Amino acid sequence: MTDIPGPCQTLGTIPSFGFGDRIGLATPGHVLAMQRSGEGILPIFPQQSIREMARTDRSPDDVMNDALTGMREAGWDGITGADADHLKTNTDAEITAEAGYTFFTIDPSDHVDEKADTYDEATLRERFAEIQHDLTWLGDYRGRKLTLETGARIECTEQACLRAGVKYGRAINHAIELAGHIAAVQGQAGRDYEIELSVDETDHPTTLAEHYIIADRCLVDGIRLISLAPRFVGDFEKGVDFKGDLEQLVRSLADHAALARHLGPYKLSLHSGSDKLAMYAMLAQATRGCYHVKTAGTSYLEALRVAARHDVSLFREVIEFSRGRFEIDRATYHLSATIDSAPPAEEISDPIELERLYLGLWSEVPVGEGFTGLGRQILHCTFGSVLTDSRLGPRLRSLLETHQDTYTEVLADHFGRHLDALQAGLSQAG
Repeated sequence: MTDIPGPCQTLGTIPSFGFGDRIGLATPGHVLAMQRSGEGILPIFPQQSIREMARTDRSPDDVMNDALTGMREAGWDGITGADADHLKTNTDAEITAEAGYTFFTIDPSDHVDEKADTYDEATLRERFAEIQHDLTWLGDYRGRKLTLETGARIECTEQACLRAGVKYGRAINHAIELAGHIAAVQGQAGRDYEIELSVDETDHPTTLAEHYIIADRCLVDGIRLISLAPRFVGDFEKGVDFKGDLEQLVRSLADHAALARHLGPYKLSLHSGSDKLAMYAMLAQATRGCYHVKTAGTSYLEALRVAARHDVSLFREVIEFSRGRFEIDRATYHLSATIDSAPPAEEISDPIELERLYLGLWSEVPVGEGFTGLGRQILHCTFGSVLTDSRLGPRLRSLLETHQDTYTEVLADHFGRHLDALQAGLSQAG
């Protein structure tokens, strides 16, 4: 078991920001961003999902030790959370608990019926009949009504309950069971913990009635729910800014945040939060600072920016390797990019243009907005293949170790923009 020092703690409802690190060298940059821009926001430096650990050949202990070592060496003397991300099984929970994680993100997506929003009445009732013996609690919600402080009305009609039950019913049951196991493991060890529930990986947005049923059921069952990640309106693709109607998003965030305050309070969590600068102020304002933002792959992309600036031949090799892996590795991601979203590296002679096409340049992005170039997505989803490649992985790591100052600075600049946008929203919230 890892000996976890005092700074690894639960964070409660204070606004928080999760920094993912898929290589193990990014924490100094994360710390510098927090020191420059993160006043009033608590960090989570150790954070990685079980899937990411598998793709990068890392263990929960590796992630924890790399983050805490980097944190101490960078001079961070404040607290940090530790996010065991996207847990699906008891074993996932046990190995991350043993490593000392404090923030457990439950991912019940394997038990969500993704097609539920498209079922007609007959199909919906047929699907519900197959699982209703597992959802005896659902009847408690039929007929409930609630008017939020925003004026939005939630009505748990029979139709709304049927659809919520088919879509999320078994996922809720699974989350409750896994949360119970986490509570038992942490209780036996005498360790504090908090739970985040992720239901964002669906094609259709989470309705207010669904949010109400999911959260209320979890809270009634005693889950120590500190954060919920619904599927918001619009598109939250990896590596690029929010895509969708910002006015509609503002209204949706306000309603979901009001519901979280009514039931909890608990944080609204934004997953795939990397580079969503256009909506950060809205999130912070709507939630009145009761939010969590989770980022992951953007620190890997900034590592490639170091290659673009210090070893362009390596950057070109990574691009071509990633293009060759793209159609395979993109399978688990929601992306708009295709292999034609950016040209082969050999067709671009100018290194700055190559960086612009595949990573973006902040000098070309309006203040308060993030990157939109889809070349980033080609590189984003192939991180595991690159980092575990016997040739490219060690070369990239060696380059980052040699140019740690550059990596730290580009990360501090990158995440400083994220944190500044959130701070602007907090100021507007008063």
